[in-house]
Amino acid sequence: MARGRIVKQISNTYTVDFEGEIYECKARGKFRNINVTPLVGDFVNFDIDNNYILEVLPRKNELTRPSICNIDQAVIISSLKQPDFDTNLLDKLLCIIEFNNIKPIIIFTKGDLLSKSEMADFKKYYDYYKKYYEVYMNTELSKIKKIFNNKVSVFTGQSGAGKSTLLNNLDKSLNIKIGEISLALNRGRHTTRHTSLLKIYDGLVADTPGFSALNFGEMTPSDIRDNFTEFNDYRGECKYKDCMHNKEDDCIIKDKVLEGTILNSRYQNYINFINKG
Repeated sequence: MARGRIVKQISNTYTVDFEGEIYECKARGKFRNINVTPLVGDFVNFDIDNNYILEVLPRKNELTRPSICNIDQAVIISSLKQPDFDTNLLDKLLCIIEFNNIKPIIIFTKGDLLSKSEMADFKKYYDYYKKYYEVYMNTELSKIKKIFNNKVSVFTGQSGAGKSTLLNNLDKSLNIKIGEISLALNRGRHTTRHTSLLKIYDGLVADTPGFSALNFGEMTPSDIRDNFTEFNDYRGECKYKDCMHNKEDDCIIKDKVLEGTILNSRYQNYINFINKG
């Protein structure tokens, strides 16, 4: 018996990586009986001689769209122009990703399309997100290459934000055709028919259509509040112990928004999320 990681699935065949060697495996029928489906990203014990998966080890997280698990980080690609910068989508992604116990990393693209005044306006957003998250511009390739080391990453973001272009710039051998393999949130034409993990800079990146259904799922308004990371800096300072930072009086979060410590767009997006989801 050996312990490996599933790096690809096509139908009922699972590709397992064990110490750099690849094994094409089937799953034992017992998994159907216990309602367990092996996923790309799973660590598994398998019969190395007969190529059968014997056991799926506990997961630290799991996504349903795409079907993948044990993700370390989600790389959010956010365009500044064509398509325009969308704080609502960015904040929604950040909240959902952190709720799923995945580290978010933000990469802004198409800064070269901004005028000087537009770049000056954007800088306040860049500086703010940089305080709470790992943030890069897509031109910082040498820095971005280092984020993959020993990590399993998934890419997500706006359609047309430049995800495929960035991956090709990072590693020409990936040879992703622009407009064909889309790692986009919205529905579109995807040539990727399965989920797999590709090797990149001593790490793995998911070759998937990304988060195809972006909603808060089972998240409660309190879950949304608790995953706006800067709110946690002031936990317990509001008048009410379980303050939702909405209609309550003596709310420290609302005070911080008024004084400009918390970005107004972040707060407005938060209110929209807890009221509409």
